[in-house]
Amino acid sequence: MFEAHFQTFEDPEGGVALTARLAAFREELIRRGLTGFVIPRADQQQNEYVPPADERLAWLTGFTGSAGLAAVLTNKAAVFVDGRYTLQAAKQVDTTAWTIESLVEPPPEKWLETHLAAGDRLGFDPWLHTTAAAERLAVACSRAGAELVAVEGNPLDAVWTERPGPPLGQVSIHPAALAGEAAADKLARIRAELARGRLDALVLSDSHAVAWTFNIRGADVAHTPLPLSYALLPKNGRPVIFLDSRKLSNSVRHHLEENADVVAPEALVQRLTDLAGSGATIGLDTATAADALSRLITGAGGKPSRGADPTALLKAVKNAAEIAGTRTAHVRDGVALARFLAWIDREAPTGALTEIDTVEALETFRRETGALKDVSFPTIAGTGPNGAIVHYRVTRKSNRRIALGDLLLIDSGAQYEDGTTDVTRTIAVGTPTAEMRDRFTRVLRGHIAIARAVFPDGTSGAQIDAFARQYLWQAGLDFEHGTGHGVGSYLSVHEGPARISKLGTTPLKRGMILSNEPGYYKADAYGIRIENLELVVAVAPPGAEKAMNGFEALTLAPIDRRLIDPAAMSADDIQWIDAYHTRVRDTLRGALDDATRTWLDAATQPLKA
Repeated sequence: MFEAHFQTFEDPEGGVALTARLAAFREELIRRGLTGFVIPRADQQQNEYVPPADERLAWLTGFTGSAGLAAVLTNKAAVFVDGRYTLQAAKQVDTTAWTIESLVEPPPEKWLETHLAAGDRLGFDPWLHTTAAAERLAVACSRAGAELVAVEGNPLDAVWTERPGPPLGQVSIHPAALAGEAAADKLARIRAELARGRLDALVLSDSHAVAWTFNIRGADVAHTPLPLSYALLPKNGRPVIFLDSRKLSNSVRHHLEENADVVAPEALVQRLTDLAGSGATIGLDTATAADALSRLITGAGGKPSRGADPTALLKAVKNAAEIAGTRTAHVRDGVALARFLAWIDREAPTGALTEIDTVEALETFRRETGALKDVSFPTIAGTGPNGAIVHYRVTRKSNRRIALGDLLLIDSGAQYEDGTTDVTRTIAVGTPTAEMRDRFTRVLRGHIAIARAVFPDGTSGAQIDAFARQYLWQAGLDFEHGTGHGVGSYLSVHEGPARISKLGTTPLKRGMILSNEPGYYKADAYGIRIENLELVVAVAPPGAEKAMNGFEALTLAPIDRRLIDPAAMSADDIQWIDAYHTRVRDTLRGALDDATRTWLDAATQPLKA
């Protein structure tokens, strides 16, 4: 019996409930003397997955995507989403009460400039916006002749009467054999970065950074093993970790206290105020530090120094133990994926399966490894037109039966203690059309171009992003998301600072793990995406005169040969796919049952066999 333990399929609330919430929120704004308010999809640390108490955007608007923002004015309201969520927002948001606008180009600030009136007072919660975001809002207000007001106490919380309490997930020690580096050694490397930046102290406002630095993991949010926390690292003296003691066993507390003092989260404001009072220069992460922290430091006489959190790059470059762990995790995950894909090929053509069935089955196959801690994000299982919604999440209401002629897009991942996985496969159910095969082959050729890329050390993701798009561009096509994102080591499946995208300016370093996931989406028809995780490794082309890098594919799962048009592939493309399938088969088949082994042998045959 298949079932999902780590994801649900309930539909977000809508209709009368959301209408009443918007009306109540506007009444609260009037009571506070505000004519508008901005609600980001964010918690205090800008986490991708937030605890239920911080799902303010979903509670007010019905939109459940992982990125977005809402602006509520007296007579107008808008929800801002990026290209991944345009179709999803249109289905979830009441467009009689809200307009759906761009989150990127044009940005929300342009909408505010247009719709704010002179004398308006636009409120925002400084704990939920970075300083850069607050500055952009201030400029928009200034141009409209309005005032930006930092509020104490979020007015939305005042009307969200059933708002959940804060999470209290238990903290665990990340074993030394998997972490690969002691916390004391990590702290020494971070302190060296503080010295280079001439900082008196650094605030770790990203719980991922705290978890990585002190070799701990937690259970405060879904899909990422985060212990929601802060840390303050002075250039001299002991660090301080701000963490609810109810999350700590005696052994975990002892582990932490070997390198730091552990105090209650409420102590952060006073500790930071005391340090700033001495005139200290305190580092804040531009990506995650709340504007409230910068205001606090400045108000107490300190100097906030905004920049990249040095732990982000240190964490992104995996050490030998983390690399060994992720390779092991991907073999384990590959076995579960092979069992799932074989099952899909047997069952989907009968017409008996739905999208929810596939989500439950895949999680079950992973759970049967005995090592699954969580899924690394809610599985995207879209068949037919639902596959065209880039970050589709199936619900009871949207659940679609898989039919002959469909393309089924499955984007999923797992959290294992030794590694985090993320993989997408597109599966033909029945006979695909010529157009489907053409589009799939173009996407596959772009995927292969990234996988085979050889590039100088120091190359950024932006410099290779076009490799993935070139064959789509030749047909006047493209996809509206990045080609790849960084991936953590039993941490976030979406990890910075490196990425493969038009905006990916961070150099790709050996030891980084990134996704390679070009796609194509035909609205109301089908979606295609092919995703492997790739490890940046050194390569040595014959006669090379400088250090060169390339990728090692970590993901081990067959790519649907029925969707490939060999006549449209180059000889090098065909050689790559055949070699990849040989590696998948040789690595996995010994761990499979007879039926799955037979399926895998057929699924990984050479294209020209």
